[in-house]
Amino acid sequence: MTITLVATSHGTDVPAARTSITALVDAVRELSPHLDVREAFVDVQDPPVARVVDDVDGLAVVVPLLLAPGFHVHVDIQQAVDRPYAVASSTLGPDPRLTGVMLGRLAEAGVTKNDIVVLGAAGSTDARARQSVDAAARMLGAAWGSPVPVGYVGGTGTPIDEIVRDVSGAGRRVVVASYLMAPGFFYDKLLACGAEVVTRPLLDGLDVDPDMVSLVLDRFAEAVGVLDWASASSPSRV
Repeated sequence: MTITLVATSHGTDVPAARTSITALVDAVRELSPHLDVREAFVDVQDPPVARVVDDVDGLAVVVPLLLAPGFHVHVDIQQAVDRPYAVASSTLGPDPRLTGVMLGRLAEAGVTKNDIVVLGAAGSTDARARQSVDAAARMLGAAWGSPVPVGYVGGTGTPIDEIVRDVSGAGRRVVVASYLMAPGFFYDKLLACGAEVVTRPLLDGLDVDPDMVSLVLDRFAEAVGVLDWASASSPSRV
C-alpha cells in the first residue's frame, strides 16, 4: 500500500523562499527514495494541498512545513485531510532540532553571551500558534542560557520592533534569532526591526540542515500510525 508524504508549505512568490522550501522537499525525497513525496501549498502557489491529497493513490500524510499551528493548519490543511485515507501531522515546531538550527545560526553570526537574543516570528491571530512560538522561545532560552523574549512581524503578538526597542541599551547588541522557515516578506520585516543582527532563517538556499530533514520524516512517521488503512482499499480508492 502506497503512503504519500504531502509536504505542505504556505506558498510564496519570492524566488529565494521557493528555492529554499523546495530544497527541503528534495532532501526529504532523496533521503527516503521509497516514499512518494509531493509538494503542496496552502496559498499563493499551486498545487493546493487539497488537490494533491485528492490525487493520491493510496494513503496520504500531510506534513505542514510550518512552524506553528495557526489558521492554515486548522482550516486549510484540516479541510484537505477530511477524507478517511488522509491525515495531517503536527507542525514542525516546537522541536529541539529547530533550537539546534537556531543556535547554529547564532554561532555563525558571531553572537556572544553579552548580546541580547530575541526570537523573531511571523505571528498569528491564533492563540495556539502563539503558544507554540512561546514554547520555542523557552527552548531556545534554556539552550542559550538566558530568557529569550518573542517579537512578531504580524498577528496579535507584541511587534518585533517594540521588543527590540524595549531590550536595547547598556551597550549590548540586540540579536534577532529568526524563527522563520525561509527568506521573504516576513524576513525582510525582521531585517528592518532595528536589531543589530538578524540571523538567517531556518532554510536559506540549497544547503538544508539534516535536522530539518529528519524532523519532517519524524512528523510523517508519527502520523502514519493513525491512518485508516482499510479506507485505502475501499472501492472509491481503487
